[in-house]
Amino acid sequence: MYPSRFPRPRIKVRENVNEAIRAREVRAVFPDGSVEVMPTQAAIRRAQDLGLDLILIAPTAEPPVAKAMDYGQWQYEVKKKQHEAKKKQHVIQVKELKFRPNTDDHDYTFKMNHAVRFLAEGNRVKAVVQFRGREIAHVDLGKKLLLRFAGDLAEHGAVEGSPKLEGRNAHVIISPLKKEAVKEKPKSAAPKPPPPPASPDSGRA
Repeated sequence: MYPSRFPRPRIKVRENVNEAIRAREVRAVFPDGSVEVMPTQAAIRRAQDLGLDLILIAPTAEPPVAKAMDYGQWQYEVKKKQHEAKKKQHVIQVKELKFRPNTDDHDYTFKMNHAVRFLAEGNRVKAVVQFRGREIAHVDLGKKLLLRFAGDLAEHGAVEGSPKLEGRNAHVIISPLKKEAVKEKPKSAAPKPPPPPASPDSGRA
């Protein structure tokens, strides 16, 4: 008998579902709200009688917690939670801005405005001064430019150390300032105006 030229499709095993649950007993949660510690096989049969799957939702608990529910619905809820967590998560990026030792004021201001926006978005800024040819003899000019740049951004970011020279580049990294909740002071009640003085004729009949 010759082997088949077509490979057999692999059966995808659903982990932590029904027979794939390895624990001998589980704390089973059912749709009616009942919770019972019982042998895993008995919990699987009860879930299947309800037309549901037994899904392990807390494998590290003692005993593990399993819930009787529809597998497709469970997958949808897991993906939804992952999507929401990803939306809330902010990935901090390092935005690089390049200068030359003789960068003019217009280019300097243009790049500084970009840095302000990057820091406001919660990203870090890496300012780099590139030295070409004989410019490497004027490293001090590049470091002065970086210190000036960091000083102009003091209201928006904090410098991570002093400017560093690596090869033909000098750089400094600036991190965004942590936003602190500013509590508004309660407004004090305005003082009541003093009563008007009594007129001299008020006491006369």
